[in-house]
Amino acid sequence: MPIADADVTARLTELGLELPPPPPALAAYVPCVVHEGTAWVAGQIPMIDGEVVSPGLVGAGVEPEDAAAAAARAALQALSVLRGTLGSFDAVARIVQVTVYVAAADGFTAHPLVANGASELLVDVLGDDGRHARAAVGVGSLPLGSCVEVAVTAAVRG
Repeated sequence: MPIADADVTARLTELGLELPPPPPALAAYVPCVVHEGTAWVAGQIPMIDGEVVSPGLVGAGVEPEDAAAAAARAALQALSVLRGTLGSFDAVARIVQVTVYVAAADGFTAHPLVANGASELLVDVLGDDGRHARAAVGVGSLPLGSCVEVAVTAAVRG
């Protein structure tokens, strides 16, 4: 069954989630590029009311569970960017790829657990069309001191 805007917004409500306004670009890039049936959403830093969610390094001040919740917020923002760019979730065929960057302390190795926050959010909201290939990558730091950054690639209906 194709993704339908009304179904996605109803599912968000059912989950107690509200789609935030699409966040603006924070530097010299665009939030989303659509080309030849694919939409690339720029990396999303989890923010609420202009503040970074759970800033710091995972494993040194930020608990993995808090980082997973931040990754879920970033994935929700990515959905907002997709809807804002495409005008509706009706144009989304499926999520194809998710990359989750984790600002991690030395020795931290549970990157997949943090990335699950984003992955689970996408599946909870979109069902099977939210299932995707994924990379979870540990890094020394991220913009604005964020503990995670989430980039999403989606297939778009013609």
